Amino acid sequence: MPDRESLDGDQLLLVLNALANPHRLRIIAALADGTNYVSQLARDLQLSRPLLHMHLQRLEAAGLVEGHIEVSDDGKAMRYYAVTDFAFGVDAAAIAEAARTLTKSEPTGRTKGK
Repeated sequence: MPDRESLDGDQLLLVLNALANPHRLRIIAALADGTNYVSQLARDLQLSRPLLHMHLQRLEAAGLVEGHIEVSDDGKAMRYYAVTDFAFGVDAAAIAEAARTLTKSEPTGRTKGK
């Protein structure tokens, strides 16, 4: 995760969009104490695995979590996620600087009205 000085407008939008969802905030909170695998996270948060995957993809795209695969003793591949070491401040000056570097109208690359 970039620090505040290197957070461009597009990255700021990705981060703010990722954090603007209660499920994604709960995912980060659940991972705050350490790594966990997808199936356990889904059970803990009472989310379907497909919905959890979608939220994890958005958090990963924003640089807030990272995933990796581990093979269990019984040979089963399990995807684990952990929170990245991120910290940033958002104030008027940071937003003004980030706004000068925007290349997209929305964090997903969609245009308004679609």
